[in-house]
Amino acid sequence: MREITIAVVQFQPTLNEPDENIRRMSDFINKICTEQPVDLVVFPELTTTGHECGLRFTDYAETVPGPTVSRLAKDASQYNTHLVFGMVSKAKVESVLYNTAVVIGPDGELIGSYGKVHLKGEERLAFRNGFRFPVFETEWGNLGVLVGWDMAFPEAARSLALDGADVVAVCANWEVPHQDEWRAYCVARACENSVFIAAANRVGEEPSYQFFGDSMVLSPRGERYTGLEDNAEGYGIARINLDLVRQAREEHQLFQCRQPLAYRNVVRKY
Repeated sequence: MREITIAVVQFQPTLNEPDENIRRMSDFINKICTEQPVDLVVFPELTTTGHECGLRFTDYAETVPGPTVSRLAKDASQYNTHLVFGMVSKAKVESVLYNTAVVIGPDGELIGSYGKVHLKGEERLAFRNGFRFPVFETEWGNLGVLVGWDMAFPEAARSLALDGADVVAVCANWEVPHQDEWRAYCVARACENSVFIAAANRVGEEPSYQFFGDSMVLSPRGERYTGLEDNAEGYGIARINLDLVRQAREEHQLFQCRQPLAYRNVVRKY
């Protein structure tokens, strides 16, 4: 069996306080990883800054790797764990910002990053869309990453699964009153791709939004391994068997029975 332990953190960032948020992220990592060995810790979207920073996103944006990655890489290395978390990053052209998820390995090295492809509402004013769905190789399997509203688009998770993802980590700022949609999307993406979903959604309030949490780890059949109370900070830990991905895919034959030639409208721009 290929067993790993995953933690999803239900976090409330303090708006416009990156240093404080990074310190508290380190505290969570320390608490989680001293309880038991953990292979992957997933934090929400824009964990280091909060959601409604507006023009101040430009002040907080960093290159990847950069100072924030370096600080959290020490925690990953200390506890021999993978970290996935959301932050705002900038390209070499500093006016170009991305809503980014970063993946750090257990040796403290940057494995990679992902720029959110599907931007919602006012996000389009602050960020540029990402343009691809990378899958990252780890010592235990293949890891895909999605951010927030990406979960509403089945093509995103399917792209990761077709490229071999065993686990999809989701960094999210999913807001009230859309909790039913969140749950439905998480279960659907797990089942339709025979993949584990490790989804960390934030809690708390900002001027225009309230966030409900409901973070979870789901099996390739949509079984819920762990869950957290709504509107409360905390974390959930689940021990999963990655061999269930292969078993589910062999049983359901979802990929083998696909008919791509019939799906041409799916990739046609609206």
